[in-house]
Amino acid sequence: MTVLRSAGQLGLAGALGGVLAAALVAPVVSGGGIAAMGVANTFVELPPAPREEPLAQVTRLLDKDGRQFAQFYEANRTAVPLNAVAAIMRQAIVAIEDARFYEHGGLDVRGTVRALLTNTQAGGIRQGGSSLTQQLVKNILVESARTDAERNKARAPNLARKITELRYALALEKKYRKDQILERYLNIAYFGAGAHGVEAAARRFFSTSASRLTLTQAATLAGAVRMPYSTDPSLGREQQARLRARRDLVLDRMAGLKQISPQQAASAKAAPLGIRLRPEPGGCAQSEFPFYCLYVQEELLSNAVFGNTPAERRARMARGGLVIRTSLDPIAQRAADRAVHRNVSPEDTEVAAEAMVEPRTGRIRAMSASKRFGRNPGNRKNGPKTTFNLAADVAHGGGQGFQAGSTFKVFTLATALRQGWRFGDGFKTPGEMVPGQGYRDCSGRPVNDPNTRVLNASGEGSGGPHSIETGTWKSVNIFYMMLERKVGLCNVVRTARSLGVTRADGGPLREVPTFTLGVNEMDPVTVAASFATFAARGLYCRPLAIMEITGRDGRRTHVPPVCEQVLERPVADAVNHVLKGVFDKGTMQGQGIDRPAAGKTGTNNGYTSAWFAGYTPALAAAVSVGDIRGSYRFPLQGVRIGDRYFGSVQGASLPGPIWVESMRPALRRTEPRGFPGPDMGRFGGGHTPGLKEALAKEKKKPGDRPFGRRYRRLFDWLLGQSPIAPSLEVPHERAAQDGRAVRRHNKRHNKRHDDRVRRHRRH
Repeated sequence: MTVLRSAGQLGLAGALGGVLAAALVAPVVSGGGIAAMGVANTFVELPPAPREEPLAQVTRLLDKDGRQFAQFYEANRTAVPLNAVAAIMRQAIVAIEDARFYEHGGLDVRGTVRALLTNTQAGGIRQGGSSLTQQLVKNILVESARTDAERNKARAPNLARKITELRYALALEKKYRKDQILERYLNIAYFGAGAHGVEAAARRFFSTSASRLTLTQAATLAGAVRMPYSTDPSLGREQQARLRARRDLVLDRMAGLKQISPQQAASAKAAPLGIRLRPEPGGCAQSEFPFYCLYVQEELLSNAVFGNTPAERRARMARGGLVIRTSLDPIAQRAADRAVHRNVSPEDTEVAAEAMVEPRTGRIRAMSASKRFGRNPGNRKNGPKTTFNLAADVAHGGGQGFQAGSTFKVFTLATALRQGWRFGDGFKTPGEMVPGQGYRDCSGRPVNDPNTRVLNASGEGSGGPHSIETGTWKSVNIFYMMLERKVGLCNVVRTARSLGVTRADGGPLREVPTFTLGVNEMDPVTVAASFATFAARGLYCRPLAIMEITGRDGRRTHVPPVCEQVLERPVADAVNHVLKGVFDKGTMQGQGIDRPAAGKTGTNNGYTSAWFAGYTPALAAAVSVGDIRGSYRFPLQGVRIGDRYFGSVQGASLPGPIWVESMRPALRRTEPRGFPGPDMGRFGGGHTPGLKEALAKEKKKPGDRPFGRRYRRLFDWLLGQSPIAPSLEVPHERAAQDGRAVRRHNKRHNKRHDDRVRRHRRH
């Protein structure tokens, strides 16, 4: 727009002030109207251009390879520059909405007077005379409105609003060039079917981009703008018929303006509408990987880096037009999904969840759950769906978690090795023990429990000598409670904390004698990240789902791993050496992944839940299983899960196989690597009195001969146990307990836990 044309337009507006006063104001202003000079000043003394808020755009989530797997939006819009819009689309929208757009200065007097004459006779607005710039003003005012009252005012069907639009339109013409105005209009306009802006409309209507629109497609979109709701093609055939009529009107108009030939118009009108509606799902429920999506969403909503308040963070996520690159590995994710779903049905009340974390970075590669994501029919509490991210903690949309069981023994093992214990070091364990002395929490307060009596269960006999290896491989509870007392309960707690251990509900860790036996409720992401520390030779990295954020301005913000060396490398190597034996000689014997791996099983009080956490140098994963209705009220005994019956679920009977089935395909593109060998000068040479003799005696037992082992597996199968491998693990919960005080304590704790679960579900 030239300065001369702008000045001429303002002058013409002033000269026509009297006419416009009569036509515009008379129907809506009582008491004699407005003087001609006042109206002239209204159009000459212009306000600043209207405030323009950043347009709401789609926020997209990408996996580690750059493929989109989810998106959020308040308005389905992707803003594009004008040169990314096909020239035929620009011509079509100008032809039907404002043919003299490049000739006037914001106020098309000829069209406005024609419309005003009609509107005056009708006593209100009946015919549109708005220039394209005026339409842009209206959209800006609606988008910038902060309240419903402001939005209603911007849409009000009265002539006072029309005057405001005219004044702002003239101000915009002074501020922007014509092409800038057209670009803003094409990005802000609503085309129907949930598509805001021409790029989203091209994708939604025709599964293409704005830059590749054809004549018929451009005419269709241009025709939709005037009546986006009554021509919405997603609503049915009647609306599509209206849209086709609008398309043909645009084609005739373009031919009349000699933008296309009559033959081109006729050919385009003869063509079918060609709608190819492309779904544009929003939110996690419609994502291929909903639980990972939910984790990222909760991270965005809870992290102050993304905004000062939850409302600000939610608005930024819904309107920000961000591109968020995550660490999700689709190969690992699908492997976890397949393994979990093959073993546990969504219909089961028992649930399985798995998380995979990369050592040395903390990047979360997968999150899976046996339930489908969403609400159950009628909002039932139990069903095939859940809105909880069962693999994560409460802060990331998860539940209360499950007790981690014997997986916690690794923290006692690491503490002992750090304090100078050697391979082979150990002691004789009694057939029972009472944790009545020697346990203090990190505040120095005694936390002994003299009313609890723990007995060894089957497989341990009446006690005997155990080293840190055999105590780990067989998961001997009394050995580990005694070892915890020797190295110090608080030291074990501190080791666990340094490896990122926090309760799933966000509460403080329970620092009690059975800490080493896993009485704290955990989530798979946290457990996997802590075990990844051993794979990374003592380097703990905080779980990380977001790798990079690209703003609407194209600026990229890299999110680096947050890591800390919390264990000496030799200590971590020594832990790995011991935990490798779990697969060769311990509770996971016979279940391997054909590459070096280490791990630990876990089974909980009264079979309330079961775990397996394991790792290779390249990937760590943790699997939990429990009943979603309440683990204490519904233990994993005498249950059918998937298509299998379990007399009782232990770490090696269900979580272990899920881990094996998922890790094999997840690592299929990763070259196998072993763990660095331990420093035998520092950790070799330990001794446990009587252990050698006890092991030799054990080998001579008939039940331990190959023939006897085969029949023992048969007996296990007849009793409902898994036939895959004999479970050597002795869960602390199987150890007999007595005393009324203990039973009352457990009952109170279990009731408090289930009450927390019920409150969380209601929330």
